[in-house]
Amino acid sequence: MIFKRFIAVIAICCISLHASAQSISGFITDAFEIPIPEAQIHNQQNKKHTHSDDYGKFLLENVSVGDTLRISHIGYQTQYIVVAKLSQELNIFLEKKSISLNEVVITPELDALHVISDINIQVNPVNSSQEVLQQVPGLFIGQHAGGGKAEQIFLRGFDIDHGTDITITADGIPVNMVSHAHGQGYADLHFLIPETLDKIDFGKGPYYANQGNFNTAGYVDFKTKKRLKESTIKLEAGQFDTFRMLGMFNVLNTANHTAYVATEYLATDGPFESPQNFSRFNIFGKYTASLSENDNIGITLSHFESTWDASGQIPVRAVNSGFISRFGAIDDTEGGTTSRTNFLFNYDKKLSPRATIKNSFYYSTYDFKLYSNFTFFLEDPINGDQIKQQEDRALFGFKSEYTRAFSTTSLDGEWTAGISLRKDQSNNNELSRTLNRRETLEQIQFGDIDETNIGAYVNAIFEFGKWTINPALRVDYFDFKYNDFLQTNYETQSQNEAILSPKLNFLYNHSDNLQAYIKTGKGFHSNDTRVVIAQNGKEILPAAYGFDVGFIWKPIPELVVNTAYWQLFLEQEFVYVGDAGIVEPSGKTRRQGIDLSLRYQPFQWLFWNVDTNYTHARSSEEPSGQDFIPLAPDFTLTSGFTVQFENGFFGGIDLKHIKDRPANEDNSIVAEGYSVFDLNIGYNWEKVSVGIQIQNLFDTEWNETQFATESRLQNETQSTEEIHFTPGTPFFAKASVVYRF
Repeated sequence: MIFKRFIAVIAICCISLHASAQSISGFITDAFEIPIPEAQIHNQQNKKHTHSDDYGKFLLENVSVGDTLRISHIGYQTQYIVVAKLSQELNIFLEKKSISLNEVVITPELDALHVISDINIQVNPVNSSQEVLQQVPGLFIGQHAGGGKAEQIFLRGFDIDHGTDITITADGIPVNMVSHAHGQGYADLHFLIPETLDKIDFGKGPYYANQGNFNTAGYVDFKTKKRLKESTIKLEAGQFDTFRMLGMFNVLNTANHTAYVATEYLATDGPFESPQNFSRFNIFGKYTASLSENDNIGITLSHFESTWDASGQIPVRAVNSGFISRFGAIDDTEGGTTSRTNFLFNYDKKLSPRATIKNSFYYSTYDFKLYSNFTFFLEDPINGDQIKQQEDRALFGFKSEYTRAFSTTSLDGEWTAGISLRKDQSNNNELSRTLNRRETLEQIQFGDIDETNIGAYVNAIFEFGKWTINPALRVDYFDFKYNDFLQTNYETQSQNEAILSPKLNFLYNHSDNLQAYIKTGKGFHSNDTRVVIAQNGKEILPAAYGFDVGFIWKPIPELVVNTAYWQLFLEQEFVYVGDAGIVEPSGKTRRQGIDLSLRYQPFQWLFWNVDTNYTHARSSEEPSGQDFIPLAPDFTLTSGFTVQFENGFFGGIDLKHIKDRPANEDNSIVAEGYSVFDLNIGYNWEKVSVGIQIQNLFDTEWNETQFATESRLQNETQSTEEIHFTPGTPFFAKASVVYRF
């Protein structure tokens, strides 16, 4: 009933506010007539504004003859145009130029923070899969399985594991895997070729109506390029028998039709005494077309596969005693294989100058097999504790979103209504005890999972004067089905549940250089289907309630600052122990903290970035001293200096730092922090670039991932609980050469 009333109120407002205001439309391109999306169009007289869509088109309301329009975009020369007549469509050409923070405009949008990642990508393009996620300010990752397993993620005082509390998508395709064989929300992004990345849309907290499951700490949507400026071949080679080949080739590149293919192959043995034998292959193709002035389509196809061996996490006592080195192994038969194939179809239609509908359909097939051994000989002193986790998955769904803008002399805005469907069919989802990757000793879990999520949302934006109000409401319905092969009788067990997630956000847009905001909202993360069935559908969609208070500010043209104070309360925090096939509830939790991001350009060729986060994270139902949240980081810092000349020298040095943090509830076991510096230098010519990248410049001894684990070695009579870790990369140098044509 509330949902229906909310829709009705917004519809009535939009109908009543619709007026025959004067407007002007246009088309923004570069010097080669290639459309420029996300350009900002700002009326200098009445402060009305809009931006170009994915195809360079825009419509600006409340315009009069003689008004001056400012058109700007990061990486392009700002233009000022005086409106001569309203009946004529504007064709605007922007000239490419070296990035300048002077061109940055803080727009009155809820996701205006993406300006930070826009600057990151322009200044320091992503060149490795590890750099992809770390483009999000304040987000840390850790790899602990030979490079093939999804990274461990840290954000805002969360050990997110592989994705339990962050929604990750790529061009709208879900990356998080529900009810995954290794852990809820498992997000393997390695199918994304880094050089195809064009833009990162991200937001922290549960404040966004178009984001559903796992949107508690935040969301990230990676968007790939619609077109290539030029074809590219890249070769990389480095220590530890590392080499990589990349090819990106234009197939079509006209104003209305674009198509390109990108492919990558990466292989390395890593720094470990037992070689990783890691290899990854990617191929990606994308076609976009403007079928007419109002109809646009896109087709994306990709395939990814990877295989690796791993030395796994090792106990501190084994290294301290000299039993193994930091890069040794207790069980070097760990490792795995995985693959994913994606198909995506987009169809966008402009129904009128003020109304659009965007539709997307996706289909993915996914295979996963992982061998791990975390406790060595704790459970089975004869054969060891190796486990196998595997699944074969089909994932498909669609999303449709209708948006309509409205405008009067005193009020602008738009409202959006969207629906989505996602269906996961995970077949032969298995957790077994194995021996040497060959023999299955015992099946712990084995069955088929069928999970369906239907979502709907309404989102409204009202702009009056310097204020923007954004109320929204989202509803999600889940249908969980599980067929347990370990039961004697055939039975499909099922449960279903729904959750309502309201949002309410306020923006105060003082000027193009200052936005203050208050964001509030409710989000959630779902539980694993097998746990849902075991719990008879009780407490299976725990909610998260959060708020942010902060601002984005340009105190001077060369400096962008974002800071926020935030809180997040979880009804039920789960520790997803995918390795044991269980989910451990850990009660209510509360986190609060302060974010700070700076982007500074003191000279045209020099950039400085800082991203830091302080968090106080505690369990709400435990006594003081016993209420620490294991592995929750309380202080992180990333910073770097980048030197960039348009043709000539480029380089940079970067720091990532994470403070010591508790590894268990009473902080008696501590995960050690670290500070690691990376360096890159190179030189650009017109068609050729050469470069050198060095990870861990000062050869720091650091632990990339750490866990408090109880284990027993083969020669021990008793078990020990202590830190088990994967060592961070030592000094690692690689060289690259790029040819563009």
